[in-house]
Amino acid sequence: MCVLVGTALSVGQQGAQSATVASPVPGANPDLLPHFLVEPEDVYIVKNKPVLLVCKAVPATQIFFKCNGEWVRQVDHVIERSTDGSSGLPTMEVRINVSRQQVEKVFGLEEYWCQCVAWSSSGTTKSQKAYIRIAYLRKNFEQEPLAKEVSLEQGIVLPCRPPEGIPPAEVEWLRNEDLVDPSLDPNVYITREHSLVVRQARLADTANYTCVAKNIVARRRSASAAVTVYVNGGWSTWTEWSVCSASCGRGWQKRSRSCTNPAPLNGGAFCEGQNVQKTACATLCPVDGSWSSWSKWSACGLDCTHWRSRECSDPAPRNGGEECRGADLDTRNCTSDLCLHTASGPEDVALYIGLVAVAACLILLLLVLILIYCRKKEGLDSDVADSSILTSGFQPVSIKPNKADNPHLLTIQPDLSTTTTTYQGSLCPRQDGPSPKFQLSNGHLLSPLGSGRHTLHHSSSTSEAEDFVSRLSTQNYFRSLPRGTSNMAYGTFNFLGGRLMIPNTGISLLIPPDAIPRGKIYEIYLTLHKPEDVRLPLAGCQTLLSPIVSCGPPGVLLTRPVILAMDHCGEPSPDSWSLHLKKQSCEGSWEDVLHLGEESPSHLYYCQLEAGACYVFTEQLGRFALVGEALSVAATKRLKLLLFAPVACTSLEYNIRVYCLHDTRDALKEVAQLEKQLGGQLIQEPRVLHFKDSYHNLRLSVHDVPSSLWKSKLLVSYQEIPFYDIWNGTQQYLHCTFTLERINPSTSDLACKVWVWQVEGDGQSFIINFNVTKDTRFAELLALESEGGVPALVGPSAFKIPFLIRQKIITSLDPPCSRGADWRTLAQKLHLDSHLSFFASKPSPTAMILNLWEARHFPNGNLGQLAAAVAGLGQPDAGLFTVSEAEC
Repeated sequence: MCVLVGTALSVGQQGAQSATVASPVPGANPDLLPHFLVEPEDVYIVKNKPVLLVCKAVPATQIFFKCNGEWVRQVDHVIERSTDGSSGLPTMEVRINVSRQQVEKVFGLEEYWCQCVAWSSSGTTKSQKAYIRIAYLRKNFEQEPLAKEVSLEQGIVLPCRPPEGIPPAEVEWLRNEDLVDPSLDPNVYITREHSLVVRQARLADTANYTCVAKNIVARRRSASAAVTVYVNGGWSTWTEWSVCSASCGRGWQKRSRSCTNPAPLNGGAFCEGQNVQKTACATLCPVDGSWSSWSKWSACGLDCTHWRSRECSDPAPRNGGEECRGADLDTRNCTSDLCLHTASGPEDVALYIGLVAVAACLILLLLVLILIYCRKKEGLDSDVADSSILTSGFQPVSIKPNKADNPHLLTIQPDLSTTTTTYQGSLCPRQDGPSPKFQLSNGHLLSPLGSGRHTLHHSSSTSEAEDFVSRLSTQNYFRSLPRGTSNMAYGTFNFLGGRLMIPNTGISLLIPPDAIPRGKIYEIYLTLHKPEDVRLPLAGCQTLLSPIVSCGPPGVLLTRPVILAMDHCGEPSPDSWSLHLKKQSCEGSWEDVLHLGEESPSHLYYCQLEAGACYVFTEQLGRFALVGEALSVAATKRLKLLLFAPVACTSLEYNIRVYCLHDTRDALKEVAQLEKQLGGQLIQEPRVLHFKDSYHNLRLSVHDVPSSLWKSKLLVSYQEIPFYDIWNGTQQYLHCTFTLERINPSTSDLACKVWVWQVEGDGQSFIINFNVTKDTRFAELLALESEGGVPALVGPSAFKIPFLIRQKIITSLDPPCSRGADWRTLAQKLHLDSHLSFFASKPSPTAMILNLWEARHFPNGNLGQLAAAVAGLGQPDAGLFTVSEAEC
């Protein structure tokens, strides 16, 4: 038995040991040789605390320790002598201390060991060797577990090689900080190499796993590995075929299925293939019956009448057609000689003549009315349209002289009073003529809008928006668009162009002049989607940086690129991010249509990326999103931190809600509307936190709560939002709630601190000091009505630059100029010279520059700065950019 003092622990024998050896004296009694009651055993030195070795033998007259072949000094021994009670033989117990310094003096391959030697009158006996080792445990794991994404029922292996140590470290695993016990879960076991194995992954196995190594010295934790168990989507069974779409003739039948068997979960793959199938069908058309020609009149009868007949046989009704209407037999009086004798006198002859004259007048009047009706109908159906129809929705702009230093530049201002003008006439020809509207085939986002005549609006009332949504809701392909109108804008546009904007979101669609071909009229929509409503597969380190936006209908013909503007929350850096523009195809899959930084002029898409927004040039409408792939842990996303609390504190409890959102205006709008419904108010100015791709969670805590007035009901020191939930970017309204309770109902002042920080990353601290019953000083910070704006603007009112001045600038700057006074210099002055190759690939580079300026600066753009940039080009014609009142 070995006794360990302080923190030293006794251990079992390890390695090769020397057994007890007796050396008898010749002629002595072997039974009186010393034998050990206690022998020294292997021990470990922990930190700097010495260990104690003990030997006890009987019978024994002397006992000494020998360490590494050298005798230990007698003064270092502690000796106790006694007599064995049963045998009366002398017993001796010896103790020595071994320090860390003694062990460290031994170099080489030999380990430090100690051994007891006991004497009696019959000879000597040696004890076994006890090895003394210095215990330690390194800090760094030789191999740490890595994050994994596995499908349901797939096996999971998380390797772990603990740090080097003496004695060797024992390993245990934690799942979300709870100990993993293989004896309680037969689906889990730990290998001899310390790897954690999950035989068949379950949804409950989605967690953060940590490998823990420990020995008598220390306890080490590996980095947590996030394991996500995803479920790939599976198709449900097909529904029954629908009834034929045509009640007569050739039509279509369809059936559908949904990706719900099972539904994709935790990033699992969406079902491949079509969710709708169509097939042709035909039904027999009903044929209504029609009368044959009348037969000849019969001979006049004795009753002064004759008759004629007809049959319902030209054609006869079939396939459920209607029978002929009217009588099949016609009779009337006849005036043959056989009946003249029945006339009562000259009065009857006059009556017959009068009736004939009245009938002739009625027939003549009917012919005149038919002629007038035909002429009016011909006038209404005329295919000749007045060209003023396309411009009658706009009032002429007025000249307002500019008082700037250069009074001749950009002097025409749009008349803002015309923004609500409505043209009530038809913008489309009659239905039987060639339609100028682009007819769209069925797509995955939206089926073609209903045909018919449309009204051109600069703005739309709530009832009109609800009517638009109700019309679209009848289409099967509109199911993925939101039904509300707060996240949607629409309008009817022609070649004059215009703008769609979803207020308070930073999302807009600029339709430049001539982007829509002349003679075409499109009804265009712009929609903001909630991330949870649209499946956007993300792989690896990818994350959603912008809202998901649809503009359409997809497939319409555009002759110029439109510009889609939307916010993003990334911190652009070519060393940290790889940015991609994704677009959803007609089959529903997402494709990378643009890799930012690797654009070429031949691409169908182009993007101007700025600190908080991106502007996408595209000639194809559809559904878009900006996705970033982190190239290093230096990649960061901007989070907007918002603190909300109830407007009125009517109970003892007071909840503080801390939201962690993407730093985009659409996310801010959603939370502001949600809190308005909950009766919450902003209690601190919003802050921005830079969230790194470091796999560390976000922690939130409350501090310095006055214990005499308030107490926190939180049972732990902090709350956490998992890294994946924030980095993935597909979850809205991420927040934590802190509940404080008043000690006294009359307490109204609250003073505390709220900390929000990423583990080993950036953090923010909010100092709260206000009255919970009447303080509203931060209420105006989220006044969303301040942006407002009209969702749809059509024609000149949608642009800051007057149309005639725009045309003069384009005509002047498009041709190359040897002195450099052309569109290239304008791009440099507006800091757009990195896009020269893209501008040069378009028929009018100047138009592209002005379109981008419009998208970036509406409605608060400074025309004076643009005028100064144009004036600085040194054009020889001083009157180039002036417009007379007659030209307007």
